[in-house]
Amino acid sequence: MIASLGMYDFGPAQAANDRLWVRVRDGLRARRIDAPEALTRGEHAYWDAWQSPQLLLSQTCGYPFRARLHDKVSYVGTPDYGVEGCAPGYYRSVFVARVDDPRRSLQDFDGAPLAYNEPLSQSGWAAPQTHAAKLGLRLPPALQTGGHRLSAQAVAEGCADIAALDAVTFALLQDVEPAMAQLKEVARTDPTPGLPLITAQGRDTEPLFEVVAAAIAALGAEDRAALHLRGLVRIPLASYLAVPNPPAPEQIALRE
Repeated sequence: MIASLGMYDFGPAQAANDRLWVRVRDGLRARRIDAPEALTRGEHAYWDAWQSPQLLLSQTCGYPFRARLHDKVSYVGTPDYGVEGCAPGYYRSVFVARVDDPRRSLQDFDGAPLAYNEPLSQSGWAAPQTHAAKLGLRLPPALQTGGHRLSAQAVAEGCADIAALDAVTFALLQDVEPAMAQLKEVARTDPTPGLPLITAQGRDTEPLFEVVAAAIAALGAEDRAALHLRGLVRIPLASYLAVPNPPAPEQIALRE
């Protein structure tokens, strides 16, 4: 069996995720459901886990979920991180630029080179492109970084002018990433459904939802604060599938 919680798993959140998993693991075992001793980390915590028939529990991003996974896995629920201005279980992206950049509004960044984590990221690619297009703006891809933290560093170092960071990651980075002191918030995207918890297709999701919800509720205040975690909710699949998919970075680059 495989379990991974790799989407928000750095700094103090990593130890908090371990303690959360102990509660989930023991809760599942109490119901006679096999659960791995520890979380899978590293490269195998993502696509390898999401596509494995041995997947017990993992968290994915909304874009991979709607684009490639929703009909190949079973949806468990969506953690609620209490993101300001968002309904429970929803989140948004935060546009960041260097503090010494004289531009102040997102409109001022029309045509500015964008650092993004990966093309299948909802918060790092899809949300900022959709938001910019709605405003009639262009944010051409300048650099694929491989992670939100790396995107923040790229902007701070002048490798790109702007990036969009998942609001939860944005909050988690404040205490662990020195580059955040060199960045300012420019704008925020509209809310979209947050990062869903999934299991292998055909697995009973009800006990998983109940055990995870109970484990979150039982977390100590310090761990809940480290994870910015409030609870677990259910969001209709249709709400995920209704989120628009933007053109791929190479398609936008060709237009420039």
